[in-house]
Amino acid sequence: MAKRTRNEDRLKRKARIRRRVHGTAGRPRLCVYKSLRHIYAQVVDDERGHTLAAASTLSPELRAQGVRNTVEGARAVGTLVAQRAKESGIVKVVFDRSGYPYHGQVRALAEAAREGGLEF
Repeated sequence: MAKRTRNEDRLKRKARIRRRVHGTAGRPRLCVYKSLRHIYAQVVDDERGHTLAAASTLSPELRAQGVRNTVEGARAVGTLVAQRAKESGIVKVVFDRSGYPYHGQVRALAEAAREGGLEF
């Protein structure tokens, strides 16, 4: 039997989480994705399959500041996604960590989104 990679293990956790975490129009899902270079967050209405708000370290506002894929960068992304979600009239969300441990960048993004006014 071949050994699973770290990402395969994460995808199994992600599938397990997604069975329970589901975003609606009234309470969309705030999901996080991390690549080796960037961190992304988006607010998704799973019933319609639409992204309602999104932010990443690739966002022009953050790129101009030189934000990178660090804990500080995750805080900036969390603040920006919360701001954009509130502009769209979204206050309550369900947090989807996508199989990543609630630690470091994921935790920083979540705490910044909470401080930005999102409830979850």
